[in-house]
Amino acid sequence: MRTFPFAFALLVQVAAVGTSLAQTPPATAPAPAAIPPAAARSSGNMEGLAAVYSDKLAGHKTASGEKFSQDKLTAAHPSLAFGTKVKVTNTNNNKTVEVRINDRGPKQAGRVIDLSSAAAAKIGLGKNGTAPVKLELAGDAPAAK
Repeated sequence: MRTFPFAFALLVQVAAVGTSLAQTPPATAPAPAAIPPAAARSSGNMEGLAAVYSDKLAGHKTASGEKFSQDKLTAAHPSLAFGTKVKVTNTNNNKTVEVRINDRGPKQAGRVIDLSSAAAAKIGLGKNGTAPVKLELAGDAPAAK
């Protein structure tokens, strides 16, 4: 019978600890800081890697609904409005091209824009290459429909 008082005392202590834990608010980590989308960065300038669209996509519809052509000066950007004109500068050779955004992408980390073959050629980017680029808005974004 000696174990009964010991077991009872242990049970009371466990219950007391449980209620004190239940009254303690859980520790929460601070919410991570929001990262503004590339289009919202200061002065409209963005930097990263540019790549060239695959030839396999020629003739397919872009996210804007138009047919993709490697011969047009067009590009894909994750957030800029369709129709936005962007000046793309290859920072390796300072060659520039102005493109019109008509698709969404790229999806690869570090890339900021995918270019048609025609646009890539203007800045000295080969068909299968990537290059560091700087993007600048070339004019006002088109009005939302």
